[in-house]
Parts: sequence; C-alpha cells; structure tokens
Amino acid sequence: MTINPEFCSPCGLYCGVCAIYIAHRDNNRKFKERLANLYKGGVSGKGMLPNSEHLSAEDIRCNGCLSDDRFMHCKQCEIRECAKQKGYSGCHQCNEFPCQHIENFSMTVGKKVIMRCVPHRREVGTDKWAQDEEARYYCPKCGNKVFRGVVKCNQCKALLELD
Repeated sequence: MTINPEFCSPCGLYCGVCAIYIAHRDNNRKFKERLANLYKGGVSGKGMLPNSEHLSAEDIRCNGCLSDDRFMHCKQCEIRECAKQKGYSGCHQCNEFPCQHIENFSMTVGKKVIMRCVPHRREVGTDKWAQDEEARYYCPKCGNKVFRGVVKCNQCKALLELD
C-alpha cells in the first residue's frame, strides 16, 4: 500500500479515512451537505467547529492536512502550526504531548482518536500507523469501507465502534 504523505497529519488524524476527504474525493453532494450541517451545529446553530457558522457543501473539500487544498478547519489548525514551528512532522515527535492544543481540540471523536494514534505512531512509525488506520475503518459485519467517526455502516446498518 502506498501512503499519500499529504494524509499524514501532525495531530495523528490520518486524512485518508476523514469524512471530509472522502466526501470530496467521491464528489458526494448529499454527504457534503450532511457534513456541512453537522459541523455548523445542526439545528442548534452552534458551530461544532470554530468559524463554521456559514459552512456550505462547497466548503466540504480537502486533499489532506499537508496538501495545499485543505478544509477550512485544517487551515486554522493550531496543532499543525505548532508542529511546523517546532520542526516536527507531528505530535508523535513532541515530548509535550498531550498539550493544550490537544486538550482544546474541538471534536470529541477527533480528540479520542488523537490520544490513541499519537502513541501508536511513536511506537510503530508513520507508514505502519497509516496502514493501521486504513485497515481499521471497515465494517466488521459486511466489510464496507467507512470513515473515521462513523457510528453506523451505510451498507448493512450495523452499529460501529471503530474509534
């Protein structure tokens, strides 16, 4: 398996299994609309992500954290900026992990995955970490490829706890 280096985000959230990337890659308008609504805060109108109040389906696009075409949340990511300032490729190289940037991460599932992934990436290296993240996100009942954060398989409707 060839790993796209632009998917190896500093925070430990592997971009190849990100819903934003997958919706953009597949040009799935319905999925993009659902994600925009979710990140805006749904019916509550309180943005789940900072500065997301006016998010639209057209904004749901990303080619990876280290690409030039990033999702708006990834463009404003303090974790990526911190790693860059320290000369690190990621939090797995930092002795201060977990820091305030991780503690203040706005998405609960993302924070949980970061806390799992950074120590794993330290232990096994970037290539194996990325391979393991790719292998993790399949429905165990039907084998359907899913994305990080999914709670139900869109094929067989099985409840999933992959994160």
